[in-house]
Amino acid sequence: MKTYHVDEKGYYGEFGGAFIPEMLYPNTEELRQQYLHIMGETSFQEEFDQLLKDYVGRPTPLYFAGRLSEKYQTKIYLKREDLCHTGAHKVNNTIGQILMAKKLGKNRIIAETGAGQHGVATATVCALMGIKCVVYMGEIDIARQAPNVARMKMLGAEVRPALSGSRTLKDATNEAIRDWINNPVDTHYIIGSVVGPHPYPDMVARFQSVISAEIKTQLLEKEGRENPDYVVACVGGGSNAAGAYYHFLDNADVGIIAVEAAGKGIDSGESAATSALGKIGIIHGSKTLLMQTSDGQITEPYSISAGLDYPGVGPLHAHLYRSGRGEFISITDDEAMNAGLQVSQLEGIIPAIETSHAFAIFEHRKFRPEELVVINLSGRGDKDLDTYIDYFEL
Repeated sequence: MKTYHVDEKGYYGEFGGAFIPEMLYPNTEELRQQYLHIMGETSFQEEFDQLLKDYVGRPTPLYFAGRLSEKYQTKIYLKREDLCHTGAHKVNNTIGQILMAKKLGKNRIIAETGAGQHGVATATVCALMGIKCVVYMGEIDIARQAPNVARMKMLGAEVRPALSGSRTLKDATNEAIRDWINNPVDTHYIIGSVVGPHPYPDMVARFQSVISAEIKTQLLEKEGRENPDYVVACVGGGSNAAGAYYHFLDNADVGIIAVEAAGKGIDSGESAATSALGKIGIIHGSKTLLMQTSDGQITEPYSISAGLDYPGVGPLHAHLYRSGRGEFISITDDEAMNAGLQVSQLEGIIPAIETSHAFAIFEHRKFRPEELVVINLSGRGDKDLDTYIDYFEL
């Protein structure tokens, strides 16, 4: 049977692998050899499930968005990851990885963050476990995501600015990798998305797969069926999307829709629509689709959303795009902002700008009245209020 999951070599089709400096080999190899074994241990699973339940607040609700459904004449359910502790799906993965780090005997954690949600989630679990935490963040993102920077510091993390390149997520990741090379023995690098060298894309997807597992259970209870017609999620690196798609990947009856940030327009030169603009390349240790110049230099991505302006996409998503399994839609800043305002005023939920991109598809893509669409509402919009207020002059 054809599968869209990772193979034993760490590839999704032609994408994935581990393209890393020799000095990082022991770190990733230790993880590769042990991650499935550790995740399979009963004691690990019990502690992970317990923390998801009592600390994160899972299961998150699957909410029928009545007014949104009425407006777009189809059945729309929202998977409320914005109701997780810390305000986004990111904490599912950081809980899993902090437990993994403890099992591997690591006593220092590093992370990179763009929108700051992964940084907050990492700082949160480090505080919970009493482990030292350093978060790398682009200087520009530090400025535009000030509330999350304050949260990280409040939680005891050190926030180090990335001052090179575009001073955003890509550069924060570069700095984190440098740190890891310099501190290979005591440090675990918690990557926040389904990117990086194998086994990270698979490990992060597995920790986030709790999202699609819950969707199946909750739909069965609400609609008498486990599978929606479509699952929709925004994609930057793509961890919320990987979690929402995970248990549906090999079920051809479930449509997979990935929503990327077109910024000021796909052809504007200010975009982060990797599927439309990307070519095969290597970034941060994996082979994937990547925005680059004709001579292979990485192009600076742009999006109004700090969490979606990554120049590549996780190898799973690259494979979903290239194989045709996933339908990719690019949404501009303006479309996303208007969709975010509309959801706020129709449903009383202010979504993160990342997630607002996913809500904008209904102006592009029609669904039938009997179809059932689940949108992964990956984060809440508190962190983006200044951007919304400036944009709409509220």
